[in-house]
Amino acid sequence: QVQLVESGGGLVQPGGSLRLSCAASGFAVSDYAMSWVRQAPGKGHEWIAALYKNGADTSYAENVEGRFTISRDAAENTLYLQMNGLQPEDTAVYFCGACSGYVCYDMRPSRYTYWGQGTQVTVSS
Repeated sequence: QVQLVESGGGLVQPGGSLRLSCAASGFAVSDYAMSWVRQAPGKGHEWIAALYKNGADTSYAENVEGRFTISRDAAENTLYLQMNGLQPEDTAVYFCGACSGYVCYDMRPSRYTYWGQGTQVTVSS
């Protein structure tokens, strides 16, 4: 069965850290470009981080650059998002997606070949 399963979300205080995981099955993450996209309450989807298909190059939205790091572990077939310096405005459901291009910057789930169910991140004191 082909699927992406996110985990690692939760409640964290401002300034805290979380590491999200996105475990893939039925396909290899190393064969795709991967991205993280989030959706805050009452808002649309927002693309935040991309890992190029080569697994080396990355790109970030301006509001997370320097705080978030996207990476993958091919052996574990898992994508990660390390999030540091979390702020209340980072509260959202976080989704991972795989696309067949060299890199994917799209915020729309329909543009991804595979899409996860999301994990909730809440930043609050």
